[in-house]
Amino acid sequence: MGDGERKGQRMVALCMLGLVLFNFPVLALFNVPGTLLGVPLLYAYIFLAWALLIALMAWVVERRE
Repeated sequence: MGDGERKGQRMVALCMLGLVLFNFPVLALFNVPGTLLGVPLLYAYIFLAWALLIALMAWVVERRE
C-alpha cells in the first residue's frame, strides 16, 4: 500500500468523522441552554469540532511515513 493511498484512506475517514460530528444526533446533544465562556454551547461545539477536523487533516497531509 503506497503512502498516497494511505493518506487518501485517512482523509476519507476524516470526512466520515466530519459527517458524524455535524449530523443530527450529535448536534442535538449540544443543543441545550448553556454557555461556554459566554458562547452558546452549540456554537462552541461546532467551532471546536471544525477546528479539530482542520487540525487532523493538516496532520494527515503533512505527516511523513
